[in-house]
Amino acid sequence: MKNREWQFDFAFAVDIIAKLNELNLKLQVKGVFAHELYEEVKSFQVKLMLFSKQLKEHNYAHFPTLQLQTIATQSAEKYSQQLSHLNEEFVRRFADFKLLEKDFALLTVPFTIDIDSVHAELQLELIDLQNDIVFKEQFKGLELMQFWSSLQKDKFLNLQTFARKMFTLFASTYICEQTFSTMNLNKSKCRSQLTDANLTSIMRIATSTISPDFEKLVKTCSQLHSSH
Repeated sequence: MKNREWQFDFAFAVDIIAKLNELNLKLQVKGVFAHELYEEVKSFQVKLMLFSKQLKEHNYAHFPTLQLQTIATQSAEKYSQQLSHLNEEFVRRFADFKLLEKDFALLTVPFTIDIDSVHAELQLELIDLQNDIVFKEQFKGLELMQFWSSLQKDKFLNLQTFARKMFTLFASTYICEQTFSTMNLNKSKCRSQLTDANLTSIMRIATSTISPDFEKLVKTCSQLHSSH
């Protein structure tokens, strides 16, 4: 009996870890913003509650490995409770993002959000924005960052400041992973020769998306040498 329970536990672990890995990959995508990642987390939380409900009802549609087993009612209820606990842990760990939900809504759906739900210093500008037909049409065709950048600073200064703040929230773990890998790679090869300044320069170049203008740099260096 214990051996059978171990098989059930292992099958459940295979399925739920696969789903967690899928979420992890989505959270490591390069170039996404905090509000996009939080949407992925919220979506996963809803899925967890669905999984919990379905397992309690012996519905294993989303657990292909577990579906191959003949699960006892007691085991199904145990897995259902574990998924509920996992969802509670997600709620706890992403509580700070929950506080930003209204800000995320303003950033992503500014023309439908309730005026009363936004900060007082943004309300008057938001009223002007929501009643501007031109900007309403532009919002449909532009990327989110392009839209917010297109607003006139003299008319929507507070909204633009708010948008910049939201876009600069550190979100994806991609940069963390990239930076850590770069540091390990260079330290292992050149540890004795590297100073802190060298390592800082290497990591800044490796993690930057800015492409240097080599031709301009060469010309500048040539001009400096010729002046001597």
